[in-house]
Amino acid sequence: MYMSEIQLNDPQTLYRRWEDAQWSPFDVDLAKDKEQWPGIDPAVREIIFFALSSLMVAEERITTKFTGLVAAHGSEEEATFLSTQQVDEARHMQFYARFRDEVIAEPAAIAAHVERARDQVSDSFRHLFDEALVREHDNLLADPGDLATKVRFVTLYHLVLESTLGLTTFKFVTDYLNEEGLLPGFVDGYSKIHHDETRHIGYGVWFLRETVRAHPEQADSVREILRELLPSVAESLKPPSNGNGSGELLGVTEEDIRDFALGGLTRRLKLIGVPLDTVFA
Repeated sequence: MYMSEIQLNDPQTLYRRWEDAQWSPFDVDLAKDKEQWPGIDPAVREIIFFALSSLMVAEERITTKFTGLVAAHGSEEEATFLSTQQVDEARHMQFYARFRDEVIAEPAAIAAHVERARDQVSDSFRHLFDEALVREHDNLLADPGDLATKVRFVTLYHLVLESTLGLTTFKFVTDYLNEEGLLPGFVDGYSKIHHDETRHIGYGVWFLRETVRAHPEQADSVREILRELLPSVAESLKPPSNGNGSGELLGVTEEDIRDFALGGLTRRLKLIGVPLDTVFA
């Protein structure tokens, strides 16, 4: 998402957009998905299951490790918008759990889904969500008034997890499913989730841009968390092997994924005022 007019994405505007964008995870039609799932090539089904596992782990963490940011709000408008984001994340988790219940036919409590999903994801993915996010959220809860701590959390949450990882995963998973005419209900629900996430990312870019403008020294807080975590991001974005050693998965190469992720991160950092080439300088 390229945001050339960042002032349009202040928290009050984003709250108004949230009011106009309500949807229910239980209204998405999964009938076609139920028909298709048993007949999908097992290798492709395994890839979709891997992606879904990653999404389940991510949504559980970003739902439960967010209250610190609400507590660190700088205005009533910001607090209002951030409260809507936590509702969004819980809705996303409900959709993924429903898909596993009804399409993959593995009914379970959400906690059981998440634990099973955690066994499927990589160590680098677990480092981002189970270690770094938990650490930064604990720091924010301990000192919600510390600006550098808030900047680090928003950089990690909105710039690394939601945009660099989240938008990249969305693009390549839905591109493939659309091209093959597969799982239209999953694509519909995932697209609604994507719409929510772009609104969240709009907040993150707005906050970091405004903060760096007012407090230029906070650019170092952005750089610090990026330097620490971008290697884990790169590792997490590597597709699982398809068994033939070609490095391609569903027609997508590791280079395709890296270029898309890096391009989006580069644009957002330019808007914030912390160019990517200064991160590792």
